[in-house]
Amino acid sequence: MVFVLVALVVLALLASVHRYVWRRFVGDTTAPGSTLRKVGTVAAFVLPLLSLGAMTSGRIGAPFWLQQVLAWPGFLWLACLMYLTLALLVGEVVRPLLTRVLARRDAAAAARATAGTGTSGSAADGTLAATASGTRPRTEELVPAGRSCPSTSADPAPVTAPATEPEPEAVRDTEPPAPAAPAEAEPAGTEPAAAAPGVIQPSRRLFVSRVVGGAAAAAGLATVGYGTADVLRGPSVKRITVPLAKLPRAAHGFRIAVVSDIHIGPILGRAHTRRIVDTINSTSPDLVAVVGDLVDGSVADLGSAAEPLAGLRARHGSFFVTGNHEYFSGAEQWVNHVRELGLIPLENARVEMGGFDLAGVNDIAGETEGQGPDFVRALGDRDRGRAAVLLAHQPVVIHDAVEHGVDLQLSGHTHGGQLWPGNYLAELANPTVAGLEQYGDTQLFVSRGAGAWGPPVRVGAPADITVVELASRQA
Repeated sequence: MVFVLVALVVLALLASVHRYVWRRFVGDTTAPGSTLRKVGTVAAFVLPLLSLGAMTSGRIGAPFWLQQVLAWPGFLWLACLMYLTLALLVGEVVRPLLTRVLARRDAAAAARATAGTGTSGSAADGTLAATASGTRPRTEELVPAGRSCPSTSADPAPVTAPATEPEPEAVRDTEPPAPAAPAEAEPAGTEPAAAAPGVIQPSRRLFVSRVVGGAAAAAGLATVGYGTADVLRGPSVKRITVPLAKLPRAAHGFRIAVVSDIHIGPILGRAHTRRIVDTINSTSPDLVAVVGDLVDGSVADLGSAAEPLAGLRARHGSFFVTGNHEYFSGAEQWVNHVRELGLIPLENARVEMGGFDLAGVNDIAGETEGQGPDFVRALGDRDRGRAAVLLAHQPVVIHDAVEHGVDLQLSGHTHGGQLWPGNYLAELANPTVAGLEQYGDTQLFVSRGAGAWGPPVRVGAPADITVVELASRQA
């Protein structure tokens, strides 16, 4: 029941956002019945359907080729929707400012035009004198503003009001005489007078909508393009040094290449895996730690895309722990497959390295299958006089790590937020979003990950592989 309510809320939110985006990009900038409006309206229905298909096709067991067809446009549109909406919200602040600037410009132009075609000083003086003495001005001086007079010679003939439109008595008795209208036609090229205060001319409204919409589209799409290029370019290498009090001098300088959240799937396939393997090997690590979320799909669909992992090279081997996405994709099959590729799965297990213990626990998502993290099994009977390094996908288990005397926990899961401002949301659910932090006597390092989930886009959280160099305080 709760899941259904959450799904309905999400769908309602998506519908509202799409309606807003359609109104600003299509409804406010195109004419009813125009080709552009028809195309924009069709896109407003098709794109969210592609996104829903991309998010659900893998879960319902759709053919892998269909997942690939839906993934690129469906997931990319989600990123575009996010940044187009953010850009439009900024545009809501700019819109009234731009409207005000244009209104002032039009008012100034109208004032200049009036000054250039107004009545001469002597005529104006005569009009004022006649009014003051109680004498009615001539009929041509009573032409209402906005009703043009025909242009004639220098001495125009009087113009009489039509007999069918007599001036009402109330108006004649109470209203002051209307100002004299210029006798000459407006010069060609003169700008029209500004609209009444508070009234936005339709042409001005359309111009502002198109300028703001165009700028928002450029900003949003450029951001998504930049973020997509970041993912397709592959992760960069970061290096940090972590001192451990219990690490012996002999292990000083031990290098662990930490990679998380590779997310092999319908979008990021074999070439993506190959880039990551080549990048890791270029660092010549002593040990490789793959800390979860390796895949988004089954071994049957993605087994071949993961095969480049067999090329990982490290003096002390490559190790793997499960992430939450493995439990969406058949964790047991993937554990067996990575073992065949030469990686060593640490399923609530521990191995002794030269100078420290390396432990790994299953992801907490495995609890639904009775395969969750077991810290007692992984760390309970060890010698606490030795340094311990723990591989755990999600940072939230840091408190268990502190309790069991772990010196350093290596995690992923957060993607560093992946899409700004997603990092602020990630901070609500994780003790650390990215980087190295201290919790009691335990240090926690969280990688931003090497791939991307959902949209193949990263903004403000570049993909990385981190070489963690252990330092002995005895050295």
